[in-house]
Amino acid sequence: MSDNEDRKLAIICSKGTLDMAYPGLVLANAALMMGIEVEMFFTFWGMDIIHKEKQNSLKFVPVGNPSTGMPNFIAAIPGMTPMATKMMHKGLEKIDMPPVGEFLEMIHDAGGNIWACRMAMDMMNLKESDLAPEVDGVVGAMEFLEMAEGAQILFI
Repeated sequence: MSDNEDRKLAIICSKGTLDMAYPGLVLANAALMMGIEVEMFFTFWGMDIIHKEKQNSLKFVPVGNPSTGMPNFIAAIPGMTPMATKMMHKGLEKIDMPPVGEFLEMIHDAGGNIWACRMAMDMMNLKESDLAPEVDGVVGAMEFLEMAEGAQILFI
């Protein structure tokens, strides 16, 4: 494999639930620790991860998630989402995983680039002031694809 300085990883985060926020954040952080250039692009519901008012209240929704081992009729009972979210937070704390906002700060401080999707911003009537300070800017899909040229692309 080539030198990590020549490697590039582009991560597209499209989902805004707690369980879908961490895969992109963990992979970006790991890549940066290996000296791999990282470009992150947040679009659609993934915008919640970089929304400064929403990022610390992401939920884990067990309905429709077969990995929980919980039948949907039980997962749909009122109160199950808050309970599942609390359990996931406890699990993340147990392994010393930082909260979403702190993780974004770590990635940004390590040199990772964090981009918001222009189309999603427009669709959701968001302003740049709604975004976490770690967001480097708002770009369109074509601009991001230019930035991601030559990168390994992961869609989460």
